[in-house]
Amino acid sequence: MKALILVGGFGTRLRPLTFSKPKPLVEFANRHMILHQIEALAKVGVKDVILAVNYQPDVMVEAMQKVEEQFNIKIHFSIEPEPLGTAGPLALARDILLKDDEVFFVLNSDVICEFPFEGLLAFHKSHGCEGTLMTTRVEDPSKFGVILTKPGSTQIARFVEKPQEWVGDQINAGIYIFNPAILNRIENRPMSIEKDVFPFMAKDGQLHSIPLQGFWADVGQPKDFLTGTGLYLTSLAEQKSKLLAPKSATIVGNVLIHETAIIGENCRIGPDVTIGPGVKIGNGVRLNRCVLMKNSIVRDNAWINNSIVGWYSSVGRWARLDNTTVLGEDVHVSDEVFVNGGSVLPHKSVGANIMSPQIVM
Repeated sequence: MKALILVGGFGTRLRPLTFSKPKPLVEFANRHMILHQIEALAKVGVKDVILAVNYQPDVMVEAMQKVEEQFNIKIHFSIEPEPLGTAGPLALARDILLKDDEVFFVLNSDVICEFPFEGLLAFHKSHGCEGTLMTTRVEDPSKFGVILTKPGSTQIARFVEKPQEWVGDQINAGIYIFNPAILNRIENRPMSIEKDVFPFMAKDGQLHSIPLQGFWADVGQPKDFLTGTGLYLTSLAEQKSKLLAPKSATIVGNVLIHETAIIGENCRIGPDVTIGPGVKIGNGVRLNRCVLMKNSIVRDNAWINNSIVGWYSSVGRWARLDNTTVLGEDVHVSDEVFVNGGSVLPHKSVGANIMSPQIVM
């Protein structure tokens, strides 16, 4: 089987982290973001994975060579001459997708969930139509396009974009499976699968939906990255995963700590914290709902809440980060400095308080 992952361009929504790494290689829960998807695809029998990208950085090619060996799969880069939207990349990769008549998966690269591909595959084969999309429930459907099915059926009747009155609460989860016949509907030009393809498939009775069980998150921007981290850690806890740090006087709630991290005395860590490899945490540090990436340093008595600390960055003694602060790579916050919602570009130093959300260049 085959799969196409819609990677896209420069990951602008996740800056300043993506100034240093392509978005698929940013670590989510201490693993490259794209590894979560590729591992799940390999488990269900996918042998060819197509990455639909706007550009092909050498670091990405090198990383994917290792992934090919790890999962015994073939990774193809499909480079768009111009941004082709969410449907055009399928036409561009037509030759690979049509090398046999098997079904193929398509997914957005920003999505994190438990990836129930086996159930999706079985359901898709059971109804025999061209496509299946997974849906997820949201509390406020007015911000999304809502999917409505025919009464008593999984067949999609229509889509309602950002409804102002309640019509349903199931939205597109960005995970699909298709028969090769869908390629007859797509041209090699910029096209939206949500607007230019799905409504016509639904009109022809060729599109079904299945609700996604468990958590779902689009982690393409810092605020959602932090929310998704919490949901992922909760999922690990529900599975009684041994990856989580055991509860103690120091560890509160769900916390993921790399085995090479060093943690000082009298700290309070959690809930919803991820600590990456080589991280050094001083004494008396308080961490809550945050991500510390590889080789970052948090000095004594610092307080970090709802923030991301990038690779090789440091936070000074008694410093405080809050309100979706994001430190890019190699950023250094001085002692006793308060950063409130700062987005700090790589290789910068912060020596004075940042009292309101802003970009530090």
